[in-house]
Amino acid sequence: MTTGLISHPLFLDHQTEIGHPECPERLTAILQRIETTGTINKLVHLSPNKANAKNLQQIHSPEYIDYVKTLSAVGEVQIITADTSVSAATYDAAVLASGGVLTAVDAVISEKVDNAFCAHRPPGHHAEHDHAMGFCVFNHVAVAARYLQIRHGIKRIAIIDWDVHHGNGTQHAFQFDPNVFFFSVHQYPHYPGTGAANEQGQGLGKGTTLNVPIGPGTGDNDYIEIFSNVLRPAMDTFKPEFVLLSAGFDAHKADPLSAVELTQEGYLALTKFVLDIAAEHCDGRFVSLLEGGYNLEATSECVDIHLLAMCD
Repeated sequence: MTTGLISHPLFLDHQTEIGHPECPERLTAILQRIETTGTINKLVHLSPNKANAKNLQQIHSPEYIDYVKTLSAVGEVQIITADTSVSAATYDAAVLASGGVLTAVDAVISEKVDNAFCAHRPPGHHAEHDHAMGFCVFNHVAVAARYLQIRHGIKRIAIIDWDVHHGNGTQHAFQFDPNVFFFSVHQYPHYPGTGAANEQGQGLGKGTTLNVPIGPGTGDNDYIEIFSNVLRPAMDTFKPEFVLLSAGFDAHKADPLSAVELTQEGYLALTKFVLDIAAEHCDGRFVSLLEGGYNLEATSECVDIHLLAMCD
């Protein structure tokens, strides 16, 4: 398989307050790890393009987009929610991160690469239509799903979210859309408090949201059972034409922000599972996006394993 890598130095310039878990070192550790192991030499480097206003406005209000741009122009780090910061580079980094996923999507659709991984920050899956949340500013995976629908005419899109925190922003973006299937497995009750099993979409979208809440101590075998017995049948019924993955690595047993106990081997198994779904239903068309992961060693090791599986 040919795997693309989206990254850019600008993603390191987004600053958070001192001691914040979503820090530039997260991305630095990943890039250093894949360079040290040689994995980076197996990847096709894709240069990201910025998302334009039309792309972002498919998910976010124009007023909110302008608000982030205005705050970034102030220059200093500002806390805009209890857990999310904006700095001088935040707007440009977030726009480039969303655009980088679109670049990855285009590369997969055009068969320049078979699949791709977006190593970016700030992350995105908590970002709502009109506000930041959970370290996230713009919802990159949601922007990409709408782009697939509008630009490429993809009829059925699966968004799989294995971040340990529920992807509330993504769910809300597509809760009425029967053509975007959102699956999330996440610690519950836990931040952000959404993602109960009875949240299944609304209106025409009823049944294309599938939440699997899990408790502290859930491990590799539990995840594999969920993917085998819950996700697989859902995907076999839905038959996606493209698979997007919100790849948070904060369900690792060493992560400071969760009480779930996935290991590197567990993440490898889950990666292969998602790749198999993409291979079976959509000729392997698959793009993975970095979401959470706050233990630098564990996250960088898991991303390395993730990428190696994608290249296999």
